[in-house]
Amino acid sequence: MSDETDGRTPLSAAQAVLAGEHAAVYGYGVIGARIGDGRAREARAAYEAHRARRDSAARLVRELGGTPRAAAAGYALPFRLADEGDAVRMAAELEDRIAGVYADLVRAGEGRRRTEAMAALREAAVRAARWRGGSTAFPGLAER
Repeated sequence: MSDETDGRTPLSAAQAVLAGEHAAVYGYGVIGARIGDGRAREARAAYEAHRARRDSAARLVRELGGTPRAAAAGYALPFRLADEGDAVRMAAELEDRIAGVYADLVRAGEGRRRTEAMAALREAAVRAARWRGGSTAFPGLAER
């Protein structure tokens, strides 16, 4: 991991959040093709939320003196999506992953930036719980 993406400084944490949001937007695009009608509205809302958070992360990177990294052309998915059940599991996984990068931004930030990162972490944890049907003890800290 480079210094600009290791999560230890506000800029590196912001770049990691931006990368995570790019991946989440991509992932929800894939999920949207597999999700059933019953949860399509929820998937669309999550997609839109991640697009807005991605744009906020890009602004934060610029505020911190960095250059926002562009999205990749594609992202490796953690597993194959064969049906709606896989799409729901993928959505929970994406939210868990994004909660992790927001946890790093909470640690690296202060003031308004920390408060905004905590709000984003909470939103991701709530979405993950809704997709999964249950919560985890410490969202964003599973591997830390």
